[in-house]
Amino acid sequence: MALDQVITEFDKALRAVFAPAHSRRPLPGGDKPEAELSEAERRHVAGLMRIDHCGEICAQALYQGQAIASPSVALKKNLAAAADEETEHLAWTAGRLAELGSRKSLLNPLWYMGSLTIGVLAGKAGDAFNLGFLAETERQVERHLQGHLAVLPAQDQRSRAILEQMKEDEIGHSRMAESLGAAELPGAVKLAMKVTSRLMTKLTYYV
Repeated sequence: MALDQVITEFDKALRAVFAPAHSRRPLPGGDKPEAELSEAERRHVAGLMRIDHCGEICAQALYQGQAIASPSVALKKNLAAAADEETEHLAWTAGRLAELGSRKSLLNPLWYMGSLTIGVLAGKAGDAFNLGFLAETERQVERHLQGHLAVLPAQDQRSRAILEQMKEDEIGHSRMAESLGAAELPGAVKLAMKVTSRLMTKLTYYV
């Protein structure tokens, strides 16, 4: 990799983890009133949003790693477009955390580096596997978001609107990968992805 590309990729990583993210689309649920939440409910919602924000950090790293390793210019463009939407998700979840008086995960740099490495490995396995990994990641994120929607306090419509739009976007990314020729991943790979995701969510809820 040329030095200028190394600098560019390092800059992407720093921006994803440390710089404020921005969104071109309006904040989902931004027109809804803030819900009356107990202190326990507020902490719970903040924990869920911290997980979702961290998941978007990981998505940025995965897409970056996959694009670095893929020889396909067309696939790189599709990954960049998906990453752009994920940047909006970063902005939405970070904003909601601030509204809840909470913070982002302290483990974000660690998860970013791990996800970047996984993305590079997926990219080196070939475009069909690369797309399959993208599709499976988005399917698992979709189920994960559905689980969060199921346990949100009913009155918290601001958080719900954010998660519902994120879920819709993830479904779109998965379908995009499938339309481009995503391969079905081996069961062992899917299981490893689920186990890693569970570890990340359990730690990030608190840290």
